[in-house]
Amino acid sequence: MTTEDQEQVQGWPHRLVVVEGLIGVGKTSLARNLAEATGAGTVLEQPMDNPFLERFYKDRRAAAFPAQLYFLFQRSRQLAELRQHDLFAQVRVADYMLDKDRLFARIVLDDEEFKLYDQIYARLAMDAPTPDLVVFLQAPVDVLLQRIERRGIPFEKYIDAAYLERLSEAYTRYFHQYTASPLLIVNTAEIDPANNSRDFEDLFETIRRTTSGRHYVNPVRR
Repeated sequence: MTTEDQEQVQGWPHRLVVVEGLIGVGKTSLARNLAEATGAGTVLEQPMDNPFLERFYKDRRAAAFPAQLYFLFQRSRQLAELRQHDLFAQVRVADYMLDKDRLFARIVLDDEEFKLYDQIYARLAMDAPTPDLVVFLQAPVDVLLQRIERRGIPFEKYIDAAYLERLSEAYTRYFHQYTASPLLIVNTAEIDPANNSRDFEDLFETIRRTTSGRHYVNPVRR
C-alpha cells in the first residue's frame, strides 16, 4: 500500500512522526500505539541493549562516554538499515530524534569528551530524515519520577530529580528554537495515552490534524 493509499484509507497525513520527551513521559508507548493505529512501522530506541546504561545511572561521570557512544552507533545503524530498505516505503513512527543524541552528550560529557564525541558524530555523517511532525511530550519532574518508579526497572531507581531537571531545561531550550518541522507540544501531566484509550483517541485526533506550525496542548482529565 502506498503512502497516498494509507492517507485515503486512514486519513493519516504523516509519513514520519517522531515522538520525543524525557524518560518516563511515555514516548515509546505512544509511538507504539500510533503505529498500531495507523499500520505504520516503528523506529524505536533499544536502551536495554546498551551494556553501559546501568553503570551510567549508578555513576554518570564514570560511564557517560561509553553509554553515549553506544547509543550513537546504535542509532546510526538503525538509520543505515532504514536507508537500505527505503525509509519512506512505509509510514513510520519513531520514539527519538537523532538530534537528541547531541543534546544528551552536551549534558553528560565533560568538554574534552564532548569534543571527541562530536568528531565521531561528524564522521558518521548521519543524514536523518526530517519528520513530518514532532510530538514533544512533557510532564513535571515529580510526575516523571512517579512513572519511573511504577515501571520498576531496577537501575532506574538511581535517576534523580536534579538530573531530570537539567534534561528538562535542555529539551525546553531545544524545542523553543526548533523550526525544522511542525511541532506539537503536549503536557501529559493529567493524561495517560499509553493506558487510557480515551486519552489516546483524543491525542491521536490532535496529531492527525496537526500538519503545520507549532501547537501546544494542555489536556485535563475529564
